[in-house]
Amino acid sequence: MRLPWNQKARQINSKRTVSTKALELETAKEILSEVFHARPADVEEMILERLEERDWHEEHEDDLWPAEFCLGGG
Repeated sequence: MRLPWNQKARQINSKRTVSTKALELETAKEILSEVFHARPADVEEMILERLEERDWHEEHEDDLWPAEFCLGGG
């Protein structure tokens, strides 16, 4: 009898090519779903909101602080 962890790894040949980024994203969604006890749709919404926030900050990066400011009354 062979124990499962003593068996050699088999390579699975798939005709369908899977993007590693897409696979990473799906894995991240599953992890977030488990951690936050959320439905997949809620996780998707969380990700989209975060991306929108990041895009907004990138668009308004120059607006965050004035180019010059002066301490004191004049």
